[in-house]
Amino acid sequence: MRLSQMLFVTLRDDPADAEIPSHKLLLRAGYIRRIGSGIYAYLPLMWRVLQKVSQIVREEMNATGAQECLLPQLQPADLWKESGRWDTYTKAEGIMFSLIDRREQQLGLGPTHEEVITAIARDMIRSYRQLPLNLYQIQTKFRDEIRPRFGLMRGREFIMKDAYSFHTDEASLKETYQDMYKAYSNILRRSGLAFRAVEADSGAIGGSGSTEFMILAEAGEDEVLYTEDGKYAANVEKAVSLPIDAETSRFTTYEKRDTPGTETIEKVCQLLNCSPTQLVKNVLYQTVYDNGITVLVLVSIRGDQEVNEVKLQNELTKLASEYGAKTIISLNVPNVEAQQAWTTKSLPLGYIAPDIADEYITANKQIHSKFLRLVDRTAVDLKNFVTGANEAGYHVVGANWGEQFKLPRVVDIRKSRPGDRAIHNPEQILQSARGVEAGHIFQLGTKYSQAMGVTYTNEQGEEKLLFMGCFGVGVSRLAQAAVEQSYDKDGIIWPVAIAPYHAIVTIPNIKDAQQIEIAQKLYTELNQAGIETLLDDRDERAGVKFKDADLIGIPYRIVTGRAIANGKVEVVERATRKSQEIAIDEVTTTLKQWITQAIE
Repeated sequence: MRLSQMLFVTLRDDPADAEIPSHKLLLRAGYIRRIGSGIYAYLPLMWRVLQKVSQIVREEMNATGAQECLLPQLQPADLWKESGRWDTYTKAEGIMFSLIDRREQQLGLGPTHEEVITAIARDMIRSYRQLPLNLYQIQTKFRDEIRPRFGLMRGREFIMKDAYSFHTDEASLKETYQDMYKAYSNILRRSGLAFRAVEADSGAIGGSGSTEFMILAEAGEDEVLYTEDGKYAANVEKAVSLPIDAETSRFTTYEKRDTPGTETIEKVCQLLNCSPTQLVKNVLYQTVYDNGITVLVLVSIRGDQEVNEVKLQNELTKLASEYGAKTIISLNVPNVEAQQAWTTKSLPLGYIAPDIADEYITANKQIHSKFLRLVDRTAVDLKNFVTGANEAGYHVVGANWGEQFKLPRVVDIRKSRPGDRAIHNPEQILQSARGVEAGHIFQLGTKYSQAMGVTYTNEQGEEKLLFMGCFGVGVSRLAQAAVEQSYDKDGIIWPVAIAPYHAIVTIPNIKDAQQIEIAQKLYTELNQAGIETLLDDRDERAGVKFKDADLIGIPYRIVTGRAIANGKVEVVERATRKSQEIAIDEVTTTLKQWITQAIE
């Protein structure tokens, strides 16, 4: 492709609405254009990158025996109501675009396709002889993000590969799960990316085990905790660890102490000369279930620890049936205004104890009449601890579970953090890295087949529930994450395997007939040899052309400049800035060798 004939416009300044380097660079280099909030057009250069990523994905999926299909973007609400996720996606998370057609039927734009594929399986899979089966698609998805940002990283419309597998039992599911683990590792490796596979939370997709594939990048939205021995890595939402040991309490008897102006952990520890590891803080949450019932949750946790709200939400979802519900609509720390809807009097905020009286909750059919009391494991073994006294300006010291306070329901909801000890080996200390989630694989089990009544007939003629797996790769997200991982002050540095073109031939002086002749000769030869090449034949200054070549990140730049007098051209490697002069008749052979080595 000749740049003079291409839709090619670059910007010298960073766009005002772009926050992270990859977003700025893709806009400046003319790869994407913003059409609306979280909505982008993929321009010719970007589309070539996406096609290359998609091809790698297809090759790796096909190698596992998976079959490609294409599922509808428009999905009937009835399917989502069968699975019990309609309210979760339209109300709780609120990420599904829902609409009503002219027949007054409710529909949704597909943020994911578990329900559709499960309905297909229900209609078409009858016997164990048809299993295992793995179907995948590369499709546009829609999610109404609360705050679209970072370009293609968190857009409202994006391209994704999602696969769904069906099995007779859990053992078969785990085999495919391992196949997908290898395929995803191959996809990222072949794309030229540094990544880490980590344990993850299953979120609204559900199921048991899940693994995220994180592309390592400083601007990554996710925090990954890992150990140097390589035996543990997890998203911070899922991570488990051993906190530092609690100090021994200096209090030996139970007393109520006057502690005015100590609403924070730091202030009360200063006043009482105690460690936050010997303090139990009590955090109040308000959760609304899908049946409209509000439950007030009191979480007791060690003073130096934080609540992991993803883990908390998972625990509360498990308890939904106790309140006649299926899932959670919202979970938050209620502000004073929200508290007024259910409190009979002002709460002693900052001084709450684990036994705060249920009488604080007003009588209301939509409000559960008792606090749900939970205690994190970090606070369970504390002796003679400090906590609130349920009275503003007062704390109690020397308190114990089973004596002054009844031990609540024990859960693991603390947030792991760098510096914690690893569970598999306490000598290993958790370290932190940032990452961009590019892939996620799930063992769904029978979650959807049970909800939607999907069975098969086994060898004995018995009806059994299908086991399912779900496997997603963000194609457009992966492409931008590649830029986030590899760029410099001058622009993008594409991995060779997914670069829109392998090489760009630059003519410094468009008025020099010899430069033009050699450039066109090389351009033709390189493309005929399978080396995808651009020709910068624009009537621009050499400096402008060099800057644009750096900005768009093509792996190799060939310059038909002064060296042609010696029968050579200058070849510059974008990633290393290494420059060398190569004989004109050796350029094609040399580049073919370099490219082959780079993508192997």
